[in-house]
Amino acid sequence: MERATGDPGPARPGPLRRAAAGAWHVAAGFAFLLRRPRLWPLAALPCLLAMALFGLGAFLGLLLVPRVEAVVLPPPGRLPEWIALPASVLLWIATAGAGAFLGFGLALVLAAPLLDQLSRRVEASARGLAGDASPGLVFELSESLRGALYFLIAAPGLFLLGFIPFVGPFLSLVWGARAVAMQMTDPALTRRGMSFRDKRRWHRQWRAETLGFGLAGMLGFVVPLANLLLGPALVTGGTLLVLELEETVATSPATG
Repeated sequence: MERATGDPGPARPGPLRRAAAGAWHVAAGFAFLLRRPRLWPLAALPCLLAMALFGLGAFLGLLLVPRVEAVVLPPPGRLPEWIALPASVLLWIATAGAGAFLGFGLALVLAAPLLDQLSRRVEASARGLAGDASPGLVFELSESLRGALYFLIAAPGLFLLGFIPFVGPFLSLVWGARAVAMQMTDPALTRRGMSFRDKRRWHRQWRAETLGFGLAGMLGFVVPLANLLLGPALVTGGTLLVLELEETVATSPATG
């Protein structure tokens, strides 16, 4: 099986269309999973873990808000009300959001073996066969751990970026989107024998598509009911995205 690397070719559409195509794979992941009941057992435990740890992380984040507020913000009365109120609201959102993101990341780490099997089954269902070019189990475990650590480290980064005036929330969203895209495509890319460095290069090469996918995944966190299936659906969508981009490389004029 040809690896999902190489020159994407000069005839690609503009970045907005590519980002929209990447974002569409989040919905495609939900649809693919819901239409195939035989995949539901693999998705059940990751869903339960994601629900529990996502909620627990958000709850603990809210509990920490008063302590964080005492450290980050000046004492009451030091700031004008028109500054103090938005800053306090932003602090609550950033702290709870970082806690929820961290809880979701822990759920992905605990459910990693099931999510990897889900990705394999998705690829086999979509292509008839799940390719595997990885050097072996040790390589897969090592790369899975590195990907999970990258995702978990993103949580405090999201929290800190959120406090940069004006551009902070946007930067936080973009970093979170990149972390989501990296994690949810990790099983499929690891099976193609890619190291962590190879994966980062792949994501730079397909920046618009993967960023669109990651942004749509981040928005999925706040959609009621959809967020209950988010982990398995994003792994499914990430696998489908890798397969589609791989086919794009294989059929581009640059690769013949």
